[in-house]
Order: sequence, then structure tokens, then C-alpha cells
Amino acid sequence: MPYRIDFRDAADTALDRLIDLGALDVDASADGIAAVMPDSVAAGEVAAAIGSSHFAISTAIGRDEGSVWILQPRVLTVGRLRIAPAAASAIPGSLRLVDAPAFGTGLHPTTSLCLDVLDAIVAADRPEAVLDVGTGSGVLALAALTLGVPHATAIDIDHGALNVAAENARLNGLSDRLQLALGGPEAVADRWPLVLANVSAAGLNEMASVLAQRVGHQGQLVLSGIPVSAEAEVHRVYRRLGMQRIGLESRDGWAALTMRATW
Repeated sequence: MPYRIDFRDAADTALDRLIDLGALDVDASADGIAAVMPDSVAAGEVAAAIGSSHFAISTAIGRDEGSVWILQPRVLTVGRLRIAPAAASAIPGSLRLVDAPAFGTGLHPTTSLCLDVLDAIVAADRPEAVLDVGTGSGVLALAALTLGVPHATAIDIDHGALNVAAENARLNGLSDRLQLALGGPEAVADRWPLVLANVSAAGLNEMASVLAQRVGHQGQLVLSGIPVSAEAEVHRVYRRLGMQRIGLESRDGWAALTMRATW
């Protein structure tokens, strides 16, 4: 598991050396230099490369179910969206998120792929509502609302994730436009012009028949959380259900499919 290492007396070249050693994140401040290092690189090796024997080791905090390792939440921009830590000042077009264990910081490629596709769909089609399946932190549903979609429904099988999504909705003043429900796509009965599902490829295949039923007339379905190697199989499953692929994006070994209902 990655760990955090802090130096108080590192040289100016320390940041470059940490990056060369494979640091997952680095930060320099008046207090010194900190880094998140993979466990394959021993702390002694890091200290020798930096040229300092004065360092402290602590547990690194993983986000997005341990798939993203950063020192602290940061501001990022995806399309027209600005995603920022809860403590950041609210500005038009920004979405602030609490630092919580629920998946959905915006940093994972599967999430950023969805956000890019969502931004393009909202700009082109202006859907009246969106369903976010496996919402986690609520980032996709709340991003849709921030971009101008009037209403969103977000569902998750994890009650803790729904609590985080509700907290993020309150933080951004979006609670009155967001409906939360516990469960999978069988927990809701309506159809939506836009459905988002950023889960696992296995989960997408397992819920395919019910998920397709949640897509309205000529509606769009965005599927993410798919390793590039599994994209063809996911595509095949949904094509058999009457969905037509209209878009495919990939990033860092992950793929996002955009499908349109043929009904």
C-alpha cells in the first residue's frame, strides 16, 4: 500500500527526484516536501535519493476506493466544470465535494470520462432529467445539475455513499433538484432521457436488461468503469438489448461507451 513521506530539509531538486522514483503525488510548502510513494520503493531508497536522513513516514489516504492516491483534495477542471474541495469558495460553475470515502472525486479516469461526455451531451441536447446509477459521492448527478439539467435522480446500493451524495448536494445548494434512492436500477421505475452508470464492467453486464429499461425514447446511456479490454463485451451485451453505440472514449486504459436507444 502506498505511504506518505515528509522531508523538512530537502534540496530544491527533491521534487524532480521524487517524481523520478515514481511518486504518486508530491507537494512543496514552507514546512518542507511531502510525497505519496508506492510501497515498491523503500523509504530508505527515497531518503538516499533526496540526500536527507530526516524524514517521517505516515499512512497515505486513498481516494476512489484506493485507486487514487493524493496528499489532499485539489481543484480540477473538466470541460465547463470546476470541481473543488468543500473548503473552496463557491463560484459560478463550480462543484464542491467533501473529502469522503465514497467513490467519485473526479480524479479517476472513469469519472473524468463520464464528466467529459456529460458536458458534451448537456450542451448539445439539454436533457430535462438524468439518472445516475451507482452515484457514489453524487459527482455525476450533481455535475449534471450544475451544468443546467433541471432534475437528477441518483441511486446507489451503499447507504453511506447516499449520505455523502446528500451532503454534497446540500453543500452546493442542489438538494431540491436531486432525488436519492437506495438500490440498483430496479429501485426506480421511470425512464430518463439520459442515464449514467459508472460502475464495473461486470456490474454493467449484470444489470444490463434493467438498466436499458430506464432509458427513454431515443435516450442516451453513458457506461463507464470499463477496462478497454472489456469494452467489446459490454458493447455486445447492450447492442443485443437494442442500444446503438454512438460514442466511445478512452483514457489511461479505461473506456466510456455512449449508447442510444433504438426505441
